[in-house]
Amino acid sequence: MNVIVKVFGSAPPCAKCKVAYDTAKKVQERIGEGVIVEKHSALSEEGDRYGVLMTPTVVVDDEIAVVGKAPSEKKLEEIIRSKM
Repeated sequence: MNVIVKVFGSAPPCAKCKVAYDTAKKVQERIGEGVIVEKHSALSEEGDRYGVLMTPTVVVDDEIAVVGKAPSEKKLEEIIRSKM
């Protein structure tokens, strides 16, 4: 079963949004198969679905995990592994 990580950011992406996405990709590479990372605009329908008001917002398996800052690799990896 895949864990889906959605990173919501501004367009063009702010520095924190870039870091949040890059962190998610690094953790995805470290864990390997079973992790899917998606990038979304905070102003998209998908962003509305989660009520995104601040960027970056990181959603892991339909649960908001981090809001307004980029997560550390360690913290994000812990969250993802808890969903596997």
